Formats: sequence, C-alpha cells, structure tokens
Amino acid sequence: MTSEPSTGFLGFDENEARRVEALYQTPDVVAQRERVLDVLALRAGEQVVDLGCGPGLLALQMAERVGSRGAVRCIDASESMVAIARRRCTNVKWVEPQVGDVAALPYSGHSFDAGVCTQVYEYVPDIDRALAELYRVLKPGGRAVIIDTDWESSVWHSSDSARMRRVIEAWDRHCPHPQLPRTLGRRMRAAGFENPRLEVIVLLNDRYDPDTYSFGIIPLLAAYGKKQGLVSREEADAWVADLQELGRRDEYFFSLNRYLFSATKPAS
Repeated sequence: MTSEPSTGFLGFDENEARRVEALYQTPDVVAQRERVLDVLALRAGEQVVDLGCGPGLLALQMAERVGSRGAVRCIDASESMVAIARRRCTNVKWVEPQVGDVAALPYSGHSFDAGVCTQVYEYVPDIDRALAELYRVLKPGGRAVIIDTDWESSVWHSSDSARMRRVIEAWDRHCPHPQLPRTLGRRMRAAGFENPRLEVIVLLNDRYDPDTYSFGIIPLLAAYGKKQGLVSREEADAWVADLQELGRRDEYFFSLNRYLFSATKPAS
C-alpha cells in the first residue's frame, strides 16, 4: 500500500509484486495516497523517507512535491518491489529506492523532514524498534504519517458468514500485528512522538469490479489460506465463487477501515 504486504511475509515474487502494483492503482487506494500526501504537506526542497515503498507510486508523487532540490529515500524488504520502484522512478534522480529493513534504517539521525509508512508496520515483528528508528532519522520538528489496517473492522457480505469469518481469521495470521492500530498511538508516544492524531480512511466497494481494492485482494486471501493450510482449497474456492455470485446479483458489499496516524518529533 505505499506498501501492502511488501516486507516478505507473503514471499512476493515478480508476478505477485505486479499484482500488488495493479491493486495500488485502483481508485480507492489512489484516494488513500492523496490523503497521505495532504497530511504530509511536503514542501519544495524537503527530505522525506518512504518506509516500505512498494512499487514506488507514493515515492514518485512525493518527488514531484519536493522537487529536484529535495530528496526521497525509499526502503523495502522485497527485492521485487524495489526493482519496480527503481524502474518507475528511473528518470527522477532525487528518488533512491533500496532493499532494507524498516527496523534498522541505513540513514543517519536527524536526516529527514518527514517520514511515511503505509501498510508496513503491521508486518514488522519488533514494531517498537521500528518506531524508534523512524524517530531517530527525523529532524527535530519532523513529521510522521503512518497507516495500518485492523482487519476486524472489515464488513464483507457473504452468503456464509461463518466461512467468511474463517477466511478473515486465516488472513490475520499473515502478519504479526493484525490489530496494530489499537496500540499504535500509545506506541508512538512511547517512542517520543508528540500528540499523535488519528483519522479513519474507509475503503468502500459496493460492486464486484476489477477496478476496486477488494476485488484485487480476494485472490491474495484465498491463496494465503490455502497455502498455509488454514482454509481448505474447497472452502477457499467456494468463498471466491460466492463473492462472484453476489456480484452478479448486484449484492456485493465490502468495507474496511484503515487508520492514519500523524505526529511530530519534538522541535527541541
């Protein structure tokens, strides 16, 4: 999202990375990215770090705002994602994507005016260390914007509600912090950030449409459940078929909350 699961927990290869790249270009995720940019409020000449840059969509837009006098540094644990980001930003010399760990940043302290991390921290085992690293690399007065999801906030219409719950519960196993937003504000304050502010970004799809977030995430949930043995192949396939049928009957509905936290590092 920037980065959906781009930290390696799903083992993305090049093809999977391309599917996620397409997912990030659906109108609902584009709108989320625009909101992140609004909250970041980047200015020309600023230095910004993108933690979990994914395919580089957000990085490229941030580069447009800071201009050639600024800099965008990007890090992602997935080599496939970094390769896509490099290709996307190849003509923008002030963007530098690289493979790395958001919990051990390869940057000096007090380097950045702003830092952004979207849909990544929930995949990081040591979240408190990762937040400390973000705090370290920000300049005094630097701005942080973080987005993560709590999948228990999802409302997904299904003809079999018990099966729907089993699919979501299986998906919760794909990351170490599936309910991170519930504790993220407290964790940010413990890391030293001042007055984290919170808002909700709702992804809402009322049609079964290839140009929506939920359509793109369906095969990821089904494949993960089957691969890990958490949902049987028959049950996962039946879940997908049911959503398709609801779409044909114009009865499809999906809603999911993402939580945006913004905060600053103390100026002194």
